[in-house]
Amino acid sequence: MDPIDVGVVGVGHLGTFHARAYQRVSGARLAGLYDADGEKAGKLAGELGVKATDDLDQLLSMTRAVSVAVPTSAHHRIASRCLQAGVHVLVEKPISTTLEEADDLIGQAQKAGLVLQVGHIERFNPAFLALAGMGLKPVFIESHRLARFNPRGTDVAVILDLMIHDIDLVLALVDLPVRSVEAAGVAVLSRGEDIANARVTFSNGTTANLTASRISAKAMRKLRLFGPDTYASADFLNHQVEVFRLRRDGQPADAEQNPLGDVVQEILLSKGQTIVCQNPSLEKKDALQMQLSSFLESVQGSRPVAVSGEDGRRALRLALDIIDRLTEHAGWVRTSTPI
Repeated sequence: MDPIDVGVVGVGHLGTFHARAYQRVSGARLAGLYDADGEKAGKLAGELGVKATDDLDQLLSMTRAVSVAVPTSAHHRIASRCLQAGVHVLVEKPISTTLEEADDLIGQAQKAGLVLQVGHIERFNPAFLALAGMGLKPVFIESHRLARFNPRGTDVAVILDLMIHDIDLVLALVDLPVRSVEAAGVAVLSRGEDIANARVTFSNGTTANLTASRISAKAMRKLRLFGPDTYASADFLNHQVEVFRLRRDGQPADAEQNPLGDVVQEILLSKGQTIVCQNPSLEKKDALQMQLSSFLESVQGSRPVAVSGEDGRRALRLALDIIDRLTEHAGWVRTSTPI
């Protein structure tokens, strides 16, 4: 099958990564780059040996599929132009800034028979793939996504900047309606919240506690799942998964599977139970390269879209609900009488 001519729209921080990754993806031929700053596009294009343009229509005439990596506020406008030109689109997360914009993009893609994929890259993280493949049924989920401050992305609150990743992962693990949302946050260096916490409860009672900060002293990207018989922890930064399972066969755990110590195990064994620990080995794969490969396979029709426009809309809807709860909480704090 002939390679697919692809392009990157917006060659800032994320767009640069997309452009470089496309050159490592089998079945892709990077045809060109677009940025409103023609000099920036030209510099990267020179490094990669491809064409650069500050005319979006010119890029679209050269390509069959594009990554849209412009600022969030421009996602709808740019992705819409790409779809109208008959070009398949992978748009960075979040899909847009409003549900109306998301609905419009989804509708355009469906009408034109084009692929619309949303760049929730953590879906391709080896740690999440391992976790998702275990078929766990959590009753409580906890996520921490912490990052050092970077002015890039501060055009939106930390919910749309960072927490949106974990919102999407939780929704992928718990495919149920949301029953309630509570949230609190604070703006420190930006106009929007830089630190936020949200508590989301689903229709079956499963609860997710999500924390995000973009002014942390060190980076952390972890997701923990708690169930009646299982506890699992995924470290997305270091690509590690650890799973503790409660076993009821009355057999003692092997020494290497006994992380809680002899005292705990003796108590459990007296009840005919034991806890074993597993550390599955993960394939060391590049999540962005896997995401782009998945996108192009969908363009070719060989696999369903991994993260559809509808998936992106669902994550955006919950993110906007969280932002609404943050606003309510901030108003409550301002009007409360100090103790």
